[in-house]
Amino acid sequence: MIPITIPSPSTGVLYIGSLPLRAYSLFIIIGIFVAIWLGNKRWIERGGKLGQVSDVAIFAVPFGIIGGRIYHVATDWEKYFGANQNWVEALKIWNGGLGIWGAIFFGGIGAWIGCKYYKIYLPPFADAIAPGIIFAQAIGRLGNYFNQELFGKPTNVSWGLEIAEKYRPAGFESFTTFHPTFLYELLWNVFIGFALIYLDKRFKLGHGRVFALYVSFYSLGRLFVEDLRIDEARLILGLRFNIFTSLAVIIGGLVYFALSNKYRPGQDKKLFRS
Repeated sequence: MIPITIPSPSTGVLYIGSLPLRAYSLFIIIGIFVAIWLGNKRWIERGGKLGQVSDVAIFAVPFGIIGGRIYHVATDWEKYFGANQNWVEALKIWNGGLGIWGAIFFGGIGAWIGCKYYKIYLPPFADAIAPGIIFAQAIGRLGNYFNQELFGKPTNVSWGLEIAEKYRPAGFESFTTFHPTFLYELLWNVFIGFALIYLDKRFKLGHGRVFALYVSFYSLGRLFVEDLRIDEARLILGLRFNIFTSLAVIIGGLVYFALSNKYRPGQDKKLFRS
């Protein structure tokens, strides 16, 4: 039986008529629109006002994109500032390279600024937008697929991802199919998104607990993905740096969830500051 593998796109550029678009950038933009649409719907259901998610996104999105790039470059700086490297490449975000932890952290700062400006409490706002963010991440992983990046170890499974030789890391040139970690993470993110919506409706979560579950669940799946990936990464004690970041986020998110659930049960009674 001939295995059915996943072919990679021949190019990372899509065309709308004669207009060329980088697939990586396109899927990020689509993800942002999905996150805003779903976040707006959930915010209104919580008692918020139409358009406020878009208003806060004006602050959060630029912070998130810049923060994601900062994290990526900071944890892989040799690729941009090492010997014989061109630092200008660090600015070319369309070629791929956004660290989700930086995007969440700096995006959170941007959301806090926006919420403060519009006199909105951040925890209920974060709970409203959390499922949309994880769906946006799922969509964004399609950009990694088109860029033929962030794939996993060589594999012979029927769903192995075909990678062109020029994209294979040193030492893996002779292999043709690899674990499609973009797909694993995409499916995990979609599952998390629907799980968050269900858990929120079932248990009336509030005070930032939906967001805490989002970062904890995502980080749990990221441990698996990081163990499979073979792209260059900063190591600590022989383990990829993102594994330690994931563990820290899992612990922090679950501790916050437990304490919040104990001392502030139920959903937020106030959404706006006086």
